[in-house]
Amino acid sequence: MLICQLTDLHVRPIGKPANRVAETNMLTDRAFRAVAAFAPAPDVVVITGDLTECGLAEEYTHLATLLRKHLALPTFVIPGNHDRRNTLREGLGHLPGVTDDPHHVQYAVEHYPVRLVMLDTIVPGAAHGHLNPAQLDFLDRTLAAVRDKPTIVAMHHPPFVCGIAHMDRINLHNTEEFTAVIARHRHVERIICGHHHRPIVTRVAHAIASIAPSVAHQVEMSLDPHDPGAFVFEPPAFQLHRWTPAG
Repeated sequence: MLICQLTDLHVRPIGKPANRVAETNMLTDRAFRAVAAFAPAPDVVVITGDLTECGLAEEYTHLATLLRKHLALPTFVIPGNHDRRNTLREGLGHLPGVTDDPHHVQYAVEHYPVRLVMLDTIVPGAAHGHLNPAQLDFLDRTLAAVRDKPTIVAMHHPPFVCGIAHMDRINLHNTEEFTAVIARHRHVERIICGHHHRPIVTRVAHAIASIAPSVAHQVEMSLDPHDPGAFVFEPPAFQLHRWTPAG
């Protein structure tokens, strides 16, 4: 099974750049075309949040147009802090799982060799992430329901710190509670995230956890705790997660 992860699209209304500098619509279009042309074709596409820059209805409309135009693949999305949950549900409600839960964009993707559990970590009006007790219970119950499949948990906010201080301040804030749930479920092989606009790999409990780079602008690599941070135009990328019976 080949899973293609894209993240942090930051789609804007047509003709408007993100942060006045990043032509995110063009970069998203280019990324979708690259994925569509990839051989072998991915089995699924996962987009781990910040689908839009401002959570506007017209941004989701444009994203839906780009998806229909380029990606004839099963596509699964979750929100990031730049998204607006209700507007996302209205604009992308045709995508699988988006409206399964009455309150959050959270669901499980079944019927593949690898099971995907999609988490909604956003806090409306805030940049950091959080999972409330009901969401942690959803995660625990969903993971417990199927224990005989390798499982990936997909989320926007990373549940760890990485040394980029201004981003670590807005990661998932209740990481210990999340990690305790993951530790109870050894079949969770991977945790995949976005948000930091930089490829980073670590371990959370027993699982390998990774952040994919943005398909648009990246976050400057600086371990100076006083650095306010900046966007840089390094080569954009997506990540592929490949599973076979051999490993």
